[in-house]
Amino acid sequence: MKWDRILKQTGSGLAVTLPFLSSVQAGALQVGQTAPPFQLPSQGGHEVSLASRRGMGWTVLYFYPKAGTPGCTTQACAFRDAITLIRDQNAEVYGISTDGIDALAKFHRKYKLNFTRLSDPGAKVTEAYGVTMPVLKMAKRWTFILDPNLVVRHINDQVDPALDAKAVADTLKRLQSGT
Repeated sequence: MKWDRILKQTGSGLAVTLPFLSSVQAGALQVGQTAPPFQLPSQGGHEVSLASRRGMGWTVLYFYPKAGTPGCTTQACAFRDAITLIRDQNAEVYGISTDGIDALAKFHRKYKLNFTRLSDPGAKVTEAYGVTMPVLKMAKRWTFILDPNLVVRHINDQVDPALDAKAVADTLKRLQSGT
């Protein structure tokens, strides 16, 4: 049973703590809300601040559980292969996981990734976006698209790792055309 989905549907906005789950919150981030700000280290060790993206174009944040696992590798390579389609729409991609910088750097090099990966080892950003797996302190596989003002314009919580990059490119086109 997926308690986090059940709790989110209540819409009560109350934080609920169950003895076998870490803090699960009922109110997840919604389309139309300003994205929670953050500053995280990248795979190269430099700090990346979401605030620095304001006015710089669209921002894609995709959360994933663990670098190097089959689904995460498939998703990262799909973004690598589609990065031109996404950047041609004035958007930048950031992959966020609770992996440490060393794991991200190794993953980045091994698969010749061409976009920034961010390390959230304390799961603070993962929690702020409402995508933390209970107990594990790992991210669920969710994708957020933010407009140039850092307002959430699209959330995908049913991500197919192989198809996410194409779905993001298509969604960016749709959002930017206003349809």
